[in-house]
Amino acid sequence: MPEKRPENRIVRVTSFDVAEAAGVSQSTVSRALAGDTSISEPTRKRVTEAALRLNYQVDENAARLRRGRTGTLALVMICRHGQDRKDLNPFYFALLGSTCAAAAARGYEVLVAFQDSPANFWGRYQERRKADGMIVIGTSENTEAWDYFGTLGEGTNWVCWGAPSDDFPWVRSDNHAGAMLATRHMLVHGYRNIVCLGSETSPQRQFKERYDGYADAMRDAGLEPFLQRIERGQPREEQGRLAAAALVESGRPFDGIFGVSDEIALGALKELASRGYRIPEDVGVVGFDGVRAGAWSAPPLTTVESDFEVAGSLLVDRLIATIGGEAPSPRRVPVRLVVRGSTRP
Repeated sequence: MPEKRPENRIVRVTSFDVAEAAGVSQSTVSRALAGDTSISEPTRKRVTEAALRLNYQVDENAARLRRGRTGTLALVMICRHGQDRKDLNPFYFALLGSTCAAAAARGYEVLVAFQDSPANFWGRYQERRKADGMIVIGTSENTEAWDYFGTLGEGTNWVCWGAPSDDFPWVRSDNHAGAMLATRHMLVHGYRNIVCLGSETSPQRQFKERYDGYADAMRDAGLEPFLQRIERGQPREEQGRLAAAALVESGRPFDGIFGVSDEIALGALKELASRGYRIPEDVGVVGFDGVRAGAWSAPPLTTVESDFEVAGSLLVDRLIATIGGEAPSPRRVPVRLVVRGSTRP
């Protein structure tokens, strides 16, 4: 009969093993490694040397729970109902990455969840001791999701990006200033009949703020703003394509397009190019968000870009402050204009 081989197992060294090697109690090991000042220096040194010799790793989860903290932040990504995750706005993946990096820099782990329907809405991370607080980002079009998170009640530590309500603890781009920056850039470069592709009634509050910034810049220049409305329920790029097609077919003169998101602007750029418009000679196009796809369009898209690193840091710092008992307050993320080939030099 073949000899049965022992299974390969990872043998975990415990604080009791360290205590035995150092000749002290298990509680002394815990206090010494936690920096308790009541432990003498010779004892601390003996415990530390034993821990290093045995390759002992402190159970951070257990230590955090003893302190009443998990050391974890939940990050909920709200999607459209039934949306394939690969079709999410690239902006949100960039924001997710910067937020995770900011959390890690502050000693937190991040638990990520994608949610799109009542069957998977979940925000009770604190009650289940899964996380100390929650960052919610994603589309405002999923009103059911935001209604759910809005009912979690007092005591929930959370902050959000993309919320449809100013009553939520939000962080946002400086949308109004960014839209004015984009519009003034086009005006300075000779575009006069600039049309905004967007919506003033969308649940996406940033779209209204961006339209208002565009409209204010146009009026400051003595020009009348014009909004070509996007169709709800379509992917953003398709919204831009359809809005550009409707604008062309309306016969209204235009020589500039400001899309309230990069995807909308990219859809418009492709539609106009397919109809023979020269970009940027005949029509200038500017977007908003700073997604990477804009750098590779033909021509590359001029855009207003949020500072993703600052955005992630503000979300995490705002949440940590809330966990610490501070009242939540709104925050704006600075933006900058990235000039590429879709506007005149």
